[in-house]
Amino acid sequence: MTPFTRHEPGGPAVPLVLDSPHSGEDYPADFDHAAPRSAVRQAGDTHVARLWLGALAHGATLVEAHFPRAYLDANRGLEDIDPALFAKGERWPGPVRVTRKTEQGIGLVWRLARGGVPMYARALSVEEVERRIRTCWHPYHDAVARALDERHREFGAVWHVNCHSMPAVGDALSDDPGRERADVVLGDRDGTTCEAAFTRLVAEAFASQGYSVAVNDPYKGVELVRRHGRPAEGRHSLQVELKRTLYMDEETLEPTAGCARLERDLVSIAATIVEHARERTPPRRP
Repeated sequence: MTPFTRHEPGGPAVPLVLDSPHSGEDYPADFDHAAPRSAVRQAGDTHVARLWLGALAHGATLVEAHFPRAYLDANRGLEDIDPALFAKGERWPGPVRVTRKTEQGIGLVWRLARGGVPMYARALSVEEVERRIRTCWHPYHDAVARALDERHREFGAVWHVNCHSMPAVGDALSDDPGRERADVVLGDRDGTTCEAAFTRLVAEAFASQGYSVAVNDPYKGVELVRRHGRPAEGRHSLQVELKRTLYMDEETLEPTAGCARLERDLVSIAATIVEHARERTPPRRP
């Protein structure tokens, strides 16, 4: 399995890099989940990478994961290990930082599928989790970092959009159980991963297309924007969550009539981001 695809710009490159860490639909042979495939697929961001592909025409670069989120979540830190995954007597050799997501069974490697269904009928070994990290997490993160570094080196600054989708209503394990969400949620970790003007620009771009927008509620952004968002260095990272009912049936995951409209609107929003980046890119040295 190839862990990712890097989609290159359709024309001259601009300092905009997108990544979709949860869009993978290639199920590895060693992913012997006991939970039904329909429940496992609910963890992913189906169609998200395809929705943003139109940004390539404006010079953006897009990195798309191929492995499923439940197999290995590229938007979690390497220390987000769930000790309950392993057989008795097996201990993780590296640092472990148990988060709320770990406790819920949805850390770096998911222990539970949707509805609290056990993901596996067996314990995992340390070796196989290490292999997933080696063959999926590191290659994906290296690809995102490489794309960002290339554009930053070329232009002196770079803008990063971390692309996701979200259920329309918070479930029992979320921070907003039972609440209808905005159409779009932007996460900049309370203003720490990008300039405020970037968050404001993207919020206004979505609002101008008729979408409701929330910022850092209920999602603030996780590992990828945390790792790459350093606005003082001209590195601006923003997480963008799209409500799934805008473009697909949440149960069947089939696209709906809204998918074509959202694709068109994302092309327009990408163009707005590119213009913003061009205006703020430092002049090149002769």
